Amino acid sequence: MRKLKLQVQMTVDGYIAGPNGEMDWLIYDWDEELKKYVTQLTEPVDCIVLGRKLAQGFIPHWASHPELEGADKFNSTKKVVFTKALDQSEWDHTVLAKGNLVDEITTLKKQDGQDIIVYGGATFVSALIKQGLIDEYHLFINPTAIGTGMPIFRELNGKQPLTLVKSTAFDCGIVVLHYELKNS
Repeated sequence: MRKLKLQVQMTVDGYIAGPNGEMDWLIYDWDEELKKYVTQLTEPVDCIVLGRKLAQGFIPHWASHPELEGADKFNSTKKVVFTKALDQSEWDHTVLAKGNLVDEITTLKKQDGQDIIVYGGATFVSALIKQGLIDEYHLFINPTAIGTGMPIFRELNGKQPLTLVKSTAFDCGIVVLHYELKNS
């Protein structure tokens, strides 16, 4: 079965954005080792899943900036956007998922192919976490605390045990925590 991986930027105090979606705390000047980590993470991916809110900024951003590092991968990879609001996709290589989250993700995982990656947004990722659908967590911890914002673990009803696979500190200041969901 295919794995669903989460790659997300976070603050040290656990937020993926400020209270109004601010991302001004992100480190953009990544060192070569972190870029290599991301390449290794995304190479075996042939599907990206996104919530509608993030997709509406994410997909057009990469499409309008094909010169950016990684744009080829984002633009050419199949995308599945989870939405209740949209009736049709306006983007290339993108389909809409409008059904039950657990059923849709389970169906994607059972399909032939490589791994699946999710980038967000906060509400969508929270729902995936709550349902235990994420197999691997790649938490990019930025050396900043913001005090309040958008968390992704708030919706949990109880403990969700994770196994640390590896933690890696990069020269740019980001620490990547790689966890897997511990199946009981």
